[in-house]
Formats: sequence, C-alpha cells, structure tokens
Amino acid sequence: MGRLANMAGALGLATLMSVGNLASAHAQPTVPPGPTQTPGTTQTSGPTQTPGATQTPGATQTPGPTQTPGVVQTPGATQIPGLVQSPESVQSPERAKSPEYGMNIFIWGNPSTTDRDLGLMRNAGFSWQKTLFQWREIEGEGKGQFNWTEADRVVAASKANGVKIIARVDFNPYWARADAAHNGPPDNPQDFADFVTALISRYGSQSTIGRIHAIEMWNEPNIDKEWGLQPIDQASAADYVTLLKAGYTAAKAVDPSVIVVTAGLSPTCTDNSNARPDDVFLQWMYDAGAASYFDVLGAHGAGYDKPPTASPQESADKHSGCRAFTFRRVEDLRDVMVANKDADKQVWLLEFGWTTDQVNPSYAWHAVSPQVQGEYLVGAYRWANQNWAPWIGVMTLWTFPDPAWSPAREEYWWAITDPDGSARPAYQRLAAARAAGELP
Repeated sequence: MGRLANMAGALGLATLMSVGNLASAHAQPTVPPGPTQTPGTTQTSGPTQTPGATQTPGATQTPGPTQTPGVVQTPGATQIPGLVQSPESVQSPERAKSPEYGMNIFIWGNPSTTDRDLGLMRNAGFSWQKTLFQWREIEGEGKGQFNWTEADRVVAASKANGVKIIARVDFNPYWARADAAHNGPPDNPQDFADFVTALISRYGSQSTIGRIHAIEMWNEPNIDKEWGLQPIDQASAADYVTLLKAGYTAAKAVDPSVIVVTAGLSPTCTDNSNARPDDVFLQWMYDAGAASYFDVLGAHGAGYDKPPTASPQESADKHSGCRAFTFRRVEDLRDVMVANKDADKQVWLLEFGWTTDQVNPSYAWHAVSPQVQGEYLVGAYRWANQNWAPWIGVMTLWTFPDPAWSPAREEYWWAITDPDGSARPAYQRLAAARAAGELP
C-alpha cells in the first residue's frame, strides 16, 4: 500500500499496491482529476526497504555458530530435512481473533525512535507490527554468513514492548541469483529454505532474544518487479509455490507453531506479462498445490476514494470493470479460497489504508481528508469484525512513517503519525475508538 500503481492493462485499468523503504520503488496510480479520465502509470523512486517483515524471536539455535549477535559464519549450506516432511505432520498454529490490530512500522535502522513508535502502537491498541527483514541485509555477504545485529535489536525491542512480529522476508542476496536482480527469487530455492531455517532457529518459540510469530514468504510475486523482472504467468505462479513450499517446510521443521503467511498479492486489473490480477494468480497458486504450504493467506487492500463499505462491484462500475479500487477487494480472494475448499484458513491484510496526499498528482485523485482517513480506518476494522469474522485475522495498517520521510514522499501521506511521532487525526480517532470499546 504505501506504494500503489495503476497500469493500463487488458481491462484498461490496473492497480498495484506495495510499500517501500530502502527496498523497492513502485509504480504509482496516476488518475488525473475528472470522472472520465483513466489512471496512467508513473514510477516512484526512493528508499528500498519495505515495511513489512518484523521478526519475532523464538528459536533454539541456528545451524552453525549463529547464536552470537553480530556477524556469524556458518560453514557450508544447510540441508533441511523439512523439505521432505509431510505437511500433515505439522501442528496447526494459533488462530487470530477477527480482527487483530497490526501496524507496518519502520524501526529497522532507527534505534532512536524504536521504543517511541512501539509505545505509540501499544497505546493505540495495536499488538502486531510488521517489518521487513531483508534476506540481503542478514545474509548478504555470502552463503552462511549472517549478520544478526539489527535483527536481534528489532526482535528484542518488540519483545520488550509486548508486540508480536510479522516478518516479511524477500530481497535476495546478490549471490543467490546469477543475474543479481534487485528483488527476485533465488536460483536455488534451497538457499531460501536455508535462510528461513536460520531465521526461525534464531527467533522461534524457544528463543531468549524474542520471537517471530509469523513470517510472510516474499511480497507481491504477481508483479514482475517483485519477481526478478521475469514474465508473470502460470509458470511463475508455480515457481512461487516452489519457493513457498521450501520456506514453509523449513520453518515448520524448526518451529511448528510459527504462522506461515503467503506473500501479499498486489490488487491489480493488469493482465499481461508485467502483472496478473491477484485473484487469477491466487487460483494459479492453488493449481500448483499451494494449499498444503501456508497457514494464512496474505492480502493487500487500499481503500482509494471509497468508504470501507464500498463493494468490488462498485469499484467495477466506476472504473471500467476493475474491481480492485476498494478495501473490500479481499472478498474476491476469499471467494477463490472457498472455491478451492480452503475456507478454514484465515486471511490477514498485510497492507491497507487511505491516503491524505494532496501533493503528488498520482495519489491526489483518491486522497481523503485527515478526519475522513480516521473514520474510514475505524470503519474498516468495524466492517471486518461484523462481516468477515471468523475468516479475517490480523489487519496490518499502512502505516507508521519512517522518521526520515518528508511530504515529498507519497508514503508520508498514508501515515497516521508524523515522522516526529506527533499524532495525526487518524491516530487519535483509532486510539479513542479502541479505548472506548467502540471497536472489538
């Protein structure tokens, strides 16, 4: 969500959503003012780390001498018996309430504001945080060479503040791909599995540092720039399932209680080799056998210019048949799960929100006022509780800001606090609603 993108596709309108901070630059929706104009495509540059994966400690020991903070080298590759483990032998993880409250947060690399932001979260009634744990940041120097310093700090701080972690894991080390793509799956899925083994070994349920409660396996593989600029098609969906299986079996072999979440798919109506609609890609995942290799479906859901009650059909009626310009787009994904007899699993929204941006033309077309932003966010949690229980789980709001963001950045306008920690109207509204029992 902090970085949205509209692309002209087969249906004439498309939206790609994701967040960015030191990890990726995403195309932005460009819909000029006026009811009859069609969104175009722009590219937003900026930091490349995406808010998303924050890990919760809880591990025994990482293969090799990796329990010591800092740079640790593990000789050789780690072969994972879990890759042949039957999914049926893995215990079911804990189920979230409908909903639970999560926040995308930027504490990685920001020690001076870490406790401040975690405290602001807790004071507003949010108990989950999502941070990006870049594979490249931790194992970038070479196979088996781990630097846990910042990960340890983030995990320990979250534990101290009583906040659970969703760890988003993507961004390949350059050594893991022959073409050194900026963000794409490794040439050998075993390398990803080995990293997940090390990560959950260090921050699994038995860790004294802290715990990663849930792990998001990659991000938006239905758009090419998140998948090594490779063509997006049914074969690439099968490739993602191969990666998902490798990560799932590796994680469960170490800690069966860790919650494995699929990559949040980008809601889009583009249907070509650059991107595929999230519901289409999800069906391809099921066709490739994904059902056995995740506990929770990850999804993204910006609200755009519509209230949280607006249906996908209302989006289609307004935007040339595109059902993606609404918070309730997730209902279409839920329909795919039901059709594939996978209704027992929950959906977690890993990114959602509304922007107040009046500066960047690519976003101003769907900006709302700060007061309306607050009302829509309260309404979104209320809608989920009243209409999506029990299948909705953690709803991770986009976002708390990176302290370095300025108004020139589009992400700045999605945030519910200022970079200095000052509360915006949306934060105040959410905190008041939670304190008053207006929200569950």
